[in-house]
Amino acid sequence: MNKVVEKEYLSDLVVKLVIEAPAIAKSRKAGHFIILRLGKKGERIPLTIVGADVEKGTITIIIQKVGVSSIKLANLEVDEYITDVVGPLGNPTHVKKVGTVLASGGGVGVAPLLPIVEAFKKAGNKVITVLAARTKELIILEEQIRNFSDEVVIMTDDGSYGKKGLVTNGMEDIIKREKIDIAVTVGPAIMMKFVALLTKKYNIPTLASLNTIMVDGTGMCGACRVTVGGKTRFVCVDGPEFDAHQVDFDEMLCRLNAYKNLEEKAYENYIGKYRKA
Repeated sequence: MNKVVEKEYLSDLVVKLVIEAPAIAKSRKAGHFIILRLGKKGERIPLTIVGADVEKGTITIIIQKVGVSSIKLANLEVDEYITDVVGPLGNPTHVKKVGTVLASGGGVGVAPLLPIVEAFKKAGNKVITVLAARTKELIILEEQIRNFSDEVVIMTDDGSYGKKGLVTNGMEDIIKREKIDIAVTVGPAIMMKFVALLTKKYNIPTLASLNTIMVDGTGMCGACRVTVGGKTRFVCVDGPEFDAHQVDFDEMLCRLNAYKNLEEKAYENYIGKYRKA
């Protein structure tokens, strides 16, 4: 059991939780994630470790209310408990001094991007970060990202904040004006697909942190499999980061939608029971 010690709403649908997990806090690195569960029959939820405080023995996670399980998790209050937390899982980001790093995050993808940006900056790199969302209210962690970036560009679909346009518009402006040594992208699969197409055009090595469906997190179930460079890989043990130019994003998008109808029905049933209560 892991206790919630802090809670903060970053937007109407995005919640930050700080939870007790001393062993995980001590060993986590940028790029690592956890899998947690609410209740003995609860769904396993993979979430990136956004931050850790070794002295306090806590880790920070960020949840977007999307389906039943994420809503239940986001509705937890301080001093309530998460049944199981396993981690750190996956492989950490391979961080070294490369020169100039162009980082891009879309929506709640900014949460897993934050520790990566921090790690590259602390390794002595110049970091330029592009944050994107549909509207101003959906931009999260801007201040924290600025703490570890030499420059931050904000892109919104509706132009309500920063510049109007997509994340790739902001990235291409930067690419055209200076040399980029490596790009890192985290966000919706469709966003990462087009980021990969852009950076491939300019021959910029690119890392993508994938957010596939997961169950056990140890490579046993195969739910998170993706095709990278024509070979099957498992995001939970081989990733979560891969060469974005080698990822079959079209296949990944199809797999992400495999349970969409079931998820919608579960959500409708949950909301219906909630309203009757």
